[in-house]
Amino acid sequence: MSGHESTYVPKTGVEKWLDTRLPIVRFGADYLALPTPKNLNYWYTFGAILSICLVVQIVTGIFLAMHYQPNTEMAFASVERIMRDVNGGWLIRYVHQTGASMFFIAVYIHMLRGLYYGSYKAPREMIWILGCLIFFLMIATAFLGYVLPWGQMSYWGAEVITNLIGAIPLIGEPVLIWLRGGPAIDNATLNRFFSLHYLLPFVIFGVVVLHLWALHTAGQNNPVGILIPKEREKKDTVPFHPYYTVKDGFALILFLILFSIFVFFMPHALGHPDNYIPANPLVTPPHIVPEWYLLPFYAILRAIPDKFGGVVAMFAAIGVLFVLPWLDTSKVRSMRYRPTAKIFYAIFVANAFVLGWCGAMLPDAPVVPGMPSFTLFDGELNSYLWLTRLSTLYYFAFFLAILPYLGLKEVPLKIPASISEPVLKGPDAMTAAAPASPEKKG
Repeated sequence: MSGHESTYVPKTGVEKWLDTRLPIVRFGADYLALPTPKNLNYWYTFGAILSICLVVQIVTGIFLAMHYQPNTEMAFASVERIMRDVNGGWLIRYVHQTGASMFFIAVYIHMLRGLYYGSYKAPREMIWILGCLIFFLMIATAFLGYVLPWGQMSYWGAEVITNLIGAIPLIGEPVLIWLRGGPAIDNATLNRFFSLHYLLPFVIFGVVVLHLWALHTAGQNNPVGILIPKEREKKDTVPFHPYYTVKDGFALILFLILFSIFVFFMPHALGHPDNYIPANPLVTPPHIVPEWYLLPFYAILRAIPDKFGGVVAMFAAIGVLFVLPWLDTSKVRSMRYRPTAKIFYAIFVANAFVLGWCGAMLPDAPVVPGMPSFTLFDGELNSYLWLTRLSTLYYFAFFLAILPYLGLKEVPLKIPASISEPVLKGPDAMTAAAPASPEKKG
């Protein structure tokens, strides 16, 4: 599907004039006519959903910025004024607040789908790397936005996370001072966070354009995970429009229904109640936690007893995603045909939920109340600290040990010779998964 020739023909004089100067209409028409694998399932609709989420966050964020005051004395009150006095302000704020959670729900599903179907493998490494960059920018934007309401959890979350930067040898302290704008969190910090939170969504939008450009160049992956040769393009693909525009549209409607349920009926369900208390530097909350979508990485941070080691582990948990295309040594893309990898993948997904659960709990709390335990090093075995450490170990082992080993030792199942032939001709169209050519194997 890469190198797809343009089929757009300008019909009016205006279209011809524009096409010779700025072929934006041609670009849109070619994208809608892009040959797309005919076997894409609903797991592939989350890319379109994420695009809508990004637009919603940018638009609602612009309107909120018109009324927000980045001042420690007025920030909390300005948010309340948006909720009570600005026409439709409550709706804009709830859409923006809930939209952050919906954004992360969609991006986690999107990334797990890419991991399962091997969408990071050649020739799509750049698509995956740009996607990971978007994910990292989303995390940074979400953290900065979490500070802006200036509630208790906002202030103390900023205090904890910025202090971590100071743990970096040599450069940590100067960077911490620069980020805060002074020795402590104050007006300068809030102004900087507000400016960066406003800027980064537009940076994300730019990287999304590069992400789609790379996708257009390398072509869409598919659940079978095989490359589509030029001679089979007509048999194994369909135009993106109307087939996938309708399918994505239906999935988007279902997603917006879920979105609306949270916005109108339980807008505070995904937030922390302490953040509805004005920030007070003299009163520390009993348990400081980030938003739910950052809890797995917060758990990894707490799993390491050394402060600097925890910072390294937390950033390494994101950094390892960037090099995943070179860690997975299997020539077969889709885990549909990798039974052993599929088992470890299922454990990995469950492990991610465990990390999130541990991140929300006190580290020294017992996992099973009343169950006998004994102390090992600096914690009891029956505690979330040790469950977190075991989960962190599996998280890194999955990428650094399990996937490289399985790529060398696992015997995959037979894979189809093409997308269409298994359906049209039955099992005789199957071919062994271990031929020499990686073009068939994926």
